[in-house]
Amino acid sequence: MTLALLSADGRALLARLAGEQVGPDRALELAQALRGSYPPDLVAAALTQQALRVAAREKFSRADEMLFTRAGLEQASSELTAGHAAARFPVRPDSGIVADLCCGIGGNLIALGAQRRVLAVDRDPVTLAFARHNASVYGAAGGLAAVAADVAGISLDKVGAVFIDPARRAGGRRLAAGRSAPPLDWCLSLAGQVAAVGIKAAPGLPRELVPPGWEAEFVAVGRDLKEALLWSPALATAASRATILPAGDTLTPVPGEEGEIEVAAPGAFLMDPSPAVTRAGLVEDLGRRLGAWKIDPQIAFLSADREVRTPFARTLVIVESAPWHEKHFGRRLRELGIGAADIRRRGLAGDVEQIHRRLGLRGPGRATIVITRVSGRPWGLICTNPPGESSP
Repeated sequence: MTLALLSADGRALLARLAGEQVGPDRALELAQALRGSYPPDLVAAALTQQALRVAAREKFSRADEMLFTRAGLEQASSELTAGHAAARFPVRPDSGIVADLCCGIGGNLIALGAQRRVLAVDRDPVTLAFARHNASVYGAAGGLAAVAADVAGISLDKVGAVFIDPARRAGGRRLAAGRSAPPLDWCLSLAGQVAAVGIKAAPGLPRELVPPGWEAEFVAVGRDLKEALLWSPALATAASRATILPAGDTLTPVPGEEGEIEVAAPGAFLMDPSPAVTRAGLVEDLGRRLGAWKIDPQIAFLSADREVRTPFARTLVIVESAPWHEKHFGRRLRELGIGAADIRRRGLAGDVEQIHRRLGLRGPGRATIVITRVSGRPWGLICTNPPGESSP
């Protein structure tokens, strides 16, 4: 990507491309039409940028005015998740500067800079320039200072809080779970210099890597798990947390209510916890809140005899519950007129697509087929949505 996109010609070219859906055929057509007026390298960069802007609309309401790198867009927090994270940091005249380390294209910077003085640091000058531009698009650059440097060499003497989103790719490849650049241990050590530290991590981060006193928050948007956030002891309010956006519902452990909950056969309803709840290790806590039980000690399903609606789990009506035998379930599904089904396999091996074909579904109905374990035994459940709720 090139800084020439910030030039007068670059801005004019991007304005001409506004609204274009730059697929392969259209990109070739546009490239041929524009190269007589603009340098070929600038045309190529602008076409790539327009494609990134279209892709970024899922994350940013002003994507069509922003600038992106491909890697930066992939890792960037969305407006929604960045706003949630920024709310943890105080907004007071005496709270000092917030350092946004490894700021990337500025997803978190935009939210942090809305009401705070921010020091943005990234080692890539182009990415940093794009971050400054993007902060300006959102009116969040008034208290912004930007430094192109390795974060390891930045002084934090005048910094009151730190947010860091370390890279989880190197050389174009995704790093293994728990690996980042700079490493997680280095990010955690920042709390020795500045008390208030927030770290964005991949949602697959093993919880055992989180030190005592820190909070591990797993954030989902609807049913989609988006990121993990680690909060230093100065900002932590619980050992673990599951947060569901956009409403901001949160689930944390209740002190004094630890340990396993009852394990019993499935009742009338099945609850499939949000992946944020599962990753935060809060399935038992959710069960206690709902008055529900687990159907197997090792499986993250809950059950109850009354319908429960909660943002932390999807509730399904159990129509059939029996030991899993594929032929029996195939016959029963046909009897029920189930022609379309979402198969969820948890705790058992098997190719879902092959099982789906072998069941030979026919009819107008729709269901969710759960293939799992109940007290260690292979088990099947045919489930439907509660009345008035659309299909998953």
